Amino acid sequence: MKHHWMAWILLGISVLGLAACAGRSQPTPTSTPALSATSPVAGSDVMELAMEGFKKGACGACHVIPGVPGAQGTLGPDLSQIAEVAEKRLESGEYTGKAKSVLDYLHEAIVEPDAFVAPDCNGVPCQKGLMPANLGALLSPAEIEAVVQYLYHPPEEVAEQTTSVPEEPSLTGEVPLLSEEEFAWAKQVYFERCAGCHGTLRKGATGPALTPDKTQPKGTLALASIIFNGTPRGMPDWGKQGFLTQEQTEIMAKFLQMEPPAPPEMSLEQMKQTWKVLVPPEQRPTQPQTTRNWQNYFVVTLRDAGQVAVIDGDTYEVVAKLDTGYAVHISRMSATGRYVYVIGRDGRLVMVDLWPEVPQKVAEVQTCYDARSVEVSKYKGELGDFTDRYAIVGCYWPPHFVILDGQTLEPFKIVSTRGYTIDMEEYHPEPRVAAIVASHFKPEWIVNIKEIGQIWLVDYSDPHNPTIKMIEAARYLHDGGWDATKRYFLVAANQSNKVAVVDALDGKLVALVDTPAVPHPGRGANWVDPQFGPVWSTAHLGDAAITTIGTDPVGHPQYAWKAVREIALPGSGSLFIKTHPTSPWIWVDMTLNSDPKLARTICVVAKSDPTQPYKCWEVADYGRATHFEYNRQGTEVWVSVWGTADKPGQTGEIVIYDDRTLQEKERIPNLITPTGKFNVYNTVNDIY
Repeated sequence: MKHHWMAWILLGISVLGLAACAGRSQPTPTSTPALSATSPVAGSDVMELAMEGFKKGACGACHVIPGVPGAQGTLGPDLSQIAEVAEKRLESGEYTGKAKSVLDYLHEAIVEPDAFVAPDCNGVPCQKGLMPANLGALLSPAEIEAVVQYLYHPPEEVAEQTTSVPEEPSLTGEVPLLSEEEFAWAKQVYFERCAGCHGTLRKGATGPALTPDKTQPKGTLALASIIFNGTPRGMPDWGKQGFLTQEQTEIMAKFLQMEPPAPPEMSLEQMKQTWKVLVPPEQRPTQPQTTRNWQNYFVVTLRDAGQVAVIDGDTYEVVAKLDTGYAVHISRMSATGRYVYVIGRDGRLVMVDLWPEVPQKVAEVQTCYDARSVEVSKYKGELGDFTDRYAIVGCYWPPHFVILDGQTLEPFKIVSTRGYTIDMEEYHPEPRVAAIVASHFKPEWIVNIKEIGQIWLVDYSDPHNPTIKMIEAARYLHDGGWDATKRYFLVAANQSNKVAVVDALDGKLVALVDTPAVPHPGRGANWVDPQFGPVWSTAHLGDAAITTIGTDPVGHPQYAWKAVREIALPGSGSLFIKTHPTSPWIWVDMTLNSDPKLARTICVVAKSDPTQPYKCWEVADYGRATHFEYNRQGTEVWVSVWGTADKPGQTGEIVIYDDRTLQEKERIPNLITPTGKFNVYNTVNDIY
């Protein structure tokens, strides 16, 4: 499924939401709500019919329902005391639907779920569309009434349950069938759009595991609902966005209940078969051939076009569009800034030379089938000059990293990352390589091994025989960046809800900082807090907050490596946060929020008063707003509007703001799903 940066997908917070339901379990009601007229089911049949209705609707995949085996879902609200909650809503005037009684309320929630959308679903706003509108047609009238009566007044033995451990859902044994064509389609779409968050083997990471033992108990209806509608905590709404039809979501839901197909490996010989040197180093310019300010170029991912655009940061002209492969994830600059190393989710690495009058590709290679990270050698000091000598690609599948010649992209060393998790010491077949950064103190790359929770310090001074120091941190390491001194690397272990801090000089773990749900900083934001001094901030996919961590162990040791401030945002689903040393603002998006308006809304926080957002606004009237980058001078902020490739006029654009006044300056229209934007100067100098 889409995004990387996507993302980016939290299916495990799991399925259907009873839109009319409410918050966590409350004390048992002391009085019984008054009954309204309904079509009662014979008492002896209520339990059996209700259980059949809960099973058909896959309700337990989303809700806590007393007495229903495996009903411990966390996306929808707890239904333990829904009758009491409904009565209070009816009395308070908060309810805005058509029901006149508690029983009517419960009935309406099933047959017309969007008539009233409750304000809270386990700490996040409930959303329209997540509860299937066809549930009333799926269940028989008798099953609907049985479910209503069950929720209204659970059987006595169920009502007495308080602390018992619920049964785990079990495999149904009924694996859905797909045609050969449907299976091939689902396999490819999953690999392209879902594997980034859920894993190629579907064992989970940023998103939850999607193995049959997890998906079969939920069933096709529940899985299709979440694929189509998304979730409030970051799962994109693929159906609502138009990427998948209702029929396609059902095919994908069935595919997820089948055993994951085993993908192929890739050898060094296979990599070399894809290796091309388009312009040999000796034929490249020895000095810039362009009169443009190439250090102020922006290299922009045009995700669904399979391209990057090189845009002049002074004139806003598109200087070049270069074919680079499927779904480019990031672009990293060489130490000199001359070369751009572009890595896509198809594992294809492209090297672009910015010195010609029109930037051009000079080399390319495929090192894996799925990748997210690339970096080059940057160290120059007493241990040698390694400037642009080597490159490294971190892969999701196969799980390995590859070391290449930095000038030609010839691959020559593969290192597998398969290993054992730091907590349970269990073998993991798919520890993917997430963020990679180059140390400023040593000839080392800092390589984050996602699923097992290790941070590797890879010495590239002898790249054919690399020395690797393994640092245990926290599982599901993802993205991160340097502090302002470039000594400490902070990386989000997003499903562990922590930020790990590594001292690149001393080569050790400094701290693990607890954060709200699913931190996702991009590179993060370095700034000076008026109370806590130098800090670094991250936003979150799972919670509506910015977390700020102290980073000055010398001048402010009492705050160092602690979460010192939390700033509330209008919604969750943030992918990126950004600032600049000269800026008065911190910029943040909410790209993966399920509310379309919040998804295209950005906020700024004033550094002088970082207690709440200073201003929030919609960037466009369509799509999603994502990713920030400053120009070289630090006076402008570029924001992407991510549209849909097949919708003319709404494919996407870049909006440019004056960083001081927050006024819009320019729009660069008709770009195909622009995503990450990397300014040459800022990327070379790690300015964020």
